[in-house]
Amino acid sequence: MSLREWGIDGIFTLTVDNASSNLTTIKFLQRVTKDWNGAVLGNEYMHIRCCAHILNLIVGEGLKEIDASVAKVREAVRYVKSSPNRSQTFRSFMERLGMESKSLLSLDVPTRWNSTYIMLETAKKFEKVFLRMDFEDDGYSSYFRTKEYSGGLESPCMTDFQNCRAFMIFLRLFYNAIKKFSSSLYVTSNAFYDEIFVIQESVSNLVKSQNTLLKSTATNMQTKFEKYWGEGEKINPLLYVAVVFDPRKKLRFLKFSFSKIYGNAVAEVMVDKVKDLLFKLYNFYTSIHSPNVQGQSGSERTELESDASDPYVMVHSRYERFLQVEQSVGCSNELERYLAENCDGRKDENFEILEWWRDNCNRYQVLSKVIKDVLDVPVSTIAFESAFSIGG
Repeated sequence: MSLREWGIDGIFTLTVDNASSNLTTIKFLQRVTKDWNGAVLGNEYMHIRCCAHILNLIVGEGLKEIDASVAKVREAVRYVKSSPNRSQTFRSFMERLGMESKSLLSLDVPTRWNSTYIMLETAKKFEKVFLRMDFEDDGYSSYFRTKEYSGGLESPCMTDFQNCRAFMIFLRLFYNAIKKFSSSLYVTSNAFYDEIFVIQESVSNLVKSQNTLLKSTATNMQTKFEKYWGEGEKINPLLYVAVVFDPRKKLRFLKFSFSKIYGNAVAEVMVDKVKDLLFKLYNFYTSIHSPNVQGQSGSERTELESDASDPYVMVHSRYERFLQVEQSVGCSNELERYLAENCDGRKDENFEILEWWRDNCNRYQVLSKVIKDVLDVPVSTIAFESAFSIGG
């Protein structure tokens, strides 16, 4: 096997899209590598679904509901951008309406929905211009009357622009999420559930909307969401573990978000399952990484020595350590101590999770080993440039 030839003795996770062949491959790898020295918990949690791929499928489902309105706006933008004369006419209508904007119209590539998002974002600012052109620009109105040019579409009306503005609510959520998931320059596993929680809650709320289009679109998206991620149970629990290992959130954030989506009773059950996995991981890593002798680290001694020059700083540092000890009463291991302590870094706008764990690795010698694997999990297989494709 190539993995053996490359000196790889274990696979922690494998992130793949939802092709059936990938599922078969994952099951095969789980079976043949579960007894390897580097396998973690028998490779039970190997399979990570590509989040960007699933979000694209959900967006594609939503686009079906609004395809006609988007197509009309696209054709209007195409008309304006098709020649310098038409662009100049468009600008003259802007001036007559007293509009100023540095934004330029952008024509999308239909199979890349981020470009559709950008097109609608700019086009909505010029709704009045398009509507005025429909009445006063013979070239624009005749373009849509001539089926061979416009593809048989009518010019976009006020309702079409309203539909597009409504759909922008969805696209903005997914656009921001996929940008985060597709990054290669920072950790993505701990940010996964932040975005999913916002999307899931927003879609659930819009299912109850009085707006027929929003309600229908949200319902279709929710169905697609549940197909791949269910009510949270189809999401690989390692991604919940990554949230817990963000010191700003821990189990408290999961309890909060689960309760908002599923209610308190289900939230308690889900939190308990995550907690069970945390202890399984901790015990597994403890068995293979015997912790160094506990006690005050060299860096902590240096800090105490440096504090001595400023009695106020010294008191503050001693108080912080006192609080840590107080919160750790009754804790028998690192994991219990970590979970018992208050969330840290929530008010720090420049918080860096890797820096936090680097600074605290001496306090959590086993957990820092778990972190190296969990925070290394990519939640998307797709490079940013390809993350928005809804083509074949």
